[in-house]
Amino acid sequence: MTYRRSGVAGVAAFGLALAVGSPVAASAATSPGVIQAQLTVATLIPPAAGGSAPAAPTKPVKITAHTTQLHETFLPGLFAVDLSGISAAQLTRIGKLRHVRGAIGLDGGAVRINGRLVNTIGVNPARFRSWTPPQTADLAGIWAALDRGEFVTTPAKAKTLGLRVGKSYKVSGAQQPSVVFGGTATLGLFGVDAVVGTSLSRQLGLVRQFGALVSAPRANMTSLDAAVRGVLGKRARLVSLTQTQDAQQQRLPVGGQVTAGRPGNYLDLFRDSARMFCPGMSWTVLAAIGQIESGDGQNDGPSSAGALGPMQFMPSTWATWGMDAFGATGAPDVMNPYDAVPSAAVYLCAAGAGSPATLPSAVFAYNHAQWYVNEVLALAQEYGQTYG
Repeated sequence: MTYRRSGVAGVAAFGLALAVGSPVAASAATSPGVIQAQLTVATLIPPAAGGSAPAAPTKPVKITAHTTQLHETFLPGLFAVDLSGISAAQLTRIGKLRHVRGAIGLDGGAVRINGRLVNTIGVNPARFRSWTPPQTADLAGIWAALDRGEFVTTPAKAKTLGLRVGKSYKVSGAQQPSVVFGGTATLGLFGVDAVVGTSLSRQLGLVRQFGALVSAPRANMTSLDAAVRGVLGKRARLVSLTQTQDAQQQRLPVGGQVTAGRPGNYLDLFRDSARMFCPGMSWTVLAAIGQIESGDGQNDGPSSAGALGPMQFMPSTWATWGMDAFGATGAPDVMNPYDAVPSAAVYLCAAGAGSPATLPSAVFAYNHAQWYVNEVLALAQEYGQTYG
């Protein structure tokens, strides 16, 4: 394995806890200062009133011959808010910061559905899909509904509001259109009640590009805060979505059902590989190693030491442990994630990763450095808390 130093990843306490009905004035929401994780984003969501900032893209997903069937998944770590709008140029600059894998802009505002205040975000569905939990990203019907101009809520909010799929409801913002309820989904943003597509967001007057989600799983959060503030300025409010804990004191998620068919995204690939090839090992360990080693295939090498592929195997190690999986045939391909991730699971399992007691030593066998063990376990805990 390669030796690659980076900032120690924190442990996710991912919760955009938006308290329904508690938006605040823009003057309060734009006061300077870094916001701690316990501060809810409810204090940053304004009433729907429109805006003028241009749309901004996320960092493009890298597509290679080996990964065309795998959808990238982003793990949000920082929420940045500027009610004057985050420009496309600013979002691009954030996306190029050290350790940042991607950044996506969000519209936001409090609207009324069935007469009740609902904290709502506006997104480009095709881009936002990769930022949601895998089980939500796989709900093709939900994304089709957003593309049709319908709205989607969390299951809890749909129950509270008495919503029925396929029925139209008045949604009140800058305008008051009747909008079809497209269904429910877990958004992965605790407290965010509803999501709409870009066109409906404009119609309702949600504040355009009022915030950005930033994915930087390997970043030191203090350094990331400073770097993002350097791009956005003093008016920006930052909510860290990570908090420091002792990763080894928390139990990592293990088990579950194998995905039907071939995994379609990296997290499902990590899950299935752990369940099939190393029962007892948490899939989050594979996810952490895949992120640290290559950014889930964004940097396949060769490294300075000669390691290759999304899991960065040395050729000699691959010659012993490389295997075909998920229907692949022929010689195992170190560059193919469908071979490399299961091979990493087998290698780790042989080193003791199937038991919590020997997991640290198994990770050490993968890369002989204690800092690496600490970083993998911390990032594994972050994945577990967010997607477990």
